[in-house]
Amino acid sequence: MKFLLFIFLYINILASTLQLATSTNPSRLNPLLATDSSSSEIASFLFNGLVKFDKDATAIVGDLAEEFYFIDDTTLIFKLRKNVKWHDGESFSAKDVIFTYEILISPQVVSPYSSDFRFVKSVEMLDDFTIRVTYHEPYFKALEVWMMGILPEHILSGEENLMNSKFNTNPIGTGAYKLHQLEHSKNIILVAFDDYFEGRAKIDKISFSIIGDPMTRFLMLKSSALDVGSIEPMQFERQLSEDFFDKFNIYENISRSYTYLGFNLRLEKFQDARVREALSLAIDRQEIVDILFFSHAKVCTGPFLPKTKAFNPDVKAPKPDIQKAKKLLNEAGYDENNPFTFEIVTSNASAIRPYAAQIIQHQLKRAGVVVKLRVMEWQAFLNMVVFPNKFDSVLLGWGLSPTPDPYVFWHSDNDRKSGFNLAGYKNEKLDKMIEASQSMVDRDKLAKLWQEMFAIIVKDNPYLFLYIPNTITTVNKNIKNIEPAPSGIWHNYIEWEKN
Repeated sequence: MKFLLFIFLYINILASTLQLATSTNPSRLNPLLATDSSSSEIASFLFNGLVKFDKDATAIVGDLAEEFYFIDDTTLIFKLRKNVKWHDGESFSAKDVIFTYEILISPQVVSPYSSDFRFVKSVEMLDDFTIRVTYHEPYFKALEVWMMGILPEHILSGEENLMNSKFNTNPIGTGAYKLHQLEHSKNIILVAFDDYFEGRAKIDKISFSIIGDPMTRFLMLKSSALDVGSIEPMQFERQLSEDFFDKFNIYENISRSYTYLGFNLRLEKFQDARVREALSLAIDRQEIVDILFFSHAKVCTGPFLPKTKAFNPDVKAPKPDIQKAKKLLNEAGYDENNPFTFEIVTSNASAIRPYAAQIIQHQLKRAGVVVKLRVMEWQAFLNMVVFPNKFDSVLLGWGLSPTPDPYVFWHSDNDRKSGFNLAGYKNEKLDKMIEASQSMVDRDKLAKLWQEMFAIIVKDNPYLFLYIPNTITTVNKNIKNIEPAPSGIWHNYIEWEKN
């Protein structure tokens, strides 16, 4: 009898836990410092911004702010919710917003998100629940930047070094879930926050297993050890049996991300435009898509995503031309006796990119280019290669907002420590265009300028834009209340139930 009772209780515990997986240990569960996908994903359950995108990813709606409006082109008012609690029970107020802003612009904090606030003239607390933000000039992202997670002033006001604070692995937020357990390389457990301002989440716990190997994650998904997971096109087309589709629903959408081969333009060998063009002409992007994705991806033609106002439909992916590639390399001083040689570094956190690197290696060999490959663990890849800029080229991807900000990735100001201009790309004309775009509030004029930037960036080849994958998300049918939307499935996760 006791054994049966134990089994009953165990099943009920599992039933109230959403089982997920993440590929790497999160580096910092602090929204100001979360730059890797694992940290950002988990932090999104723990923290809120003042505003967020709606489920259609087209309009901005309130989050910690219940109301917001512009007094004029440079003055923004936020009316904050009065029923918000921090995970430790303290009340949220305007003091937390002021504190977060001051931390973000402090020289003691190195955050790629700081540049989003460079146009802010002042942030003032009019009362405990009213904030006035004044900008130096109109700014097209004036609202969107406040999607950044807000930090608790009452916990961190005396913190001397936020970069290395214990808070980064023991965070206190306002989100629907709070951190219960963090065991590096094992698992992370979040529990529903009883006093969440939108109502308690219906699933009691979220458990993240940290699983670096993509195949292990796939096998766990197939065995129903995971409730939600992403699968690759090859797995979807060739490695799933009928009973899998009996147990899981499939949701597929084009992703808001692209994969690219980025060159380190600080190195002399990549500063010759003929070399970069030759490498671009030697790569067959459609072949990569066909081999790795079947019909579940499309060729990427530039830095801004399709179906956004910034996308330039007139810019096409270059057609492969091996002979022209060889000619350009010869003009740059390379031939069979002196081949152009470089290394591609990528991470095994992605199941696809190591294979994409091998295909690129094979394609470039046809043009006489010698490519070396290196595949690394994700955190080592970021800390030893990407952010110190110690690479010839990296095979990486960016996830992008529906409203792109070229400044973050393409302005020469962001060729700096913690900056996202990883290639070290510099173009004075583009810098001026980006600077002009920042104060544009006319969306039609802004779209036209973005599209001009799109063409310039593609022509310069700081990156070779490769592909935009579809996201194929599987959800166990015992998870109820899923509402697919243009933004994905997670917009209403607090309403999910597990049977």
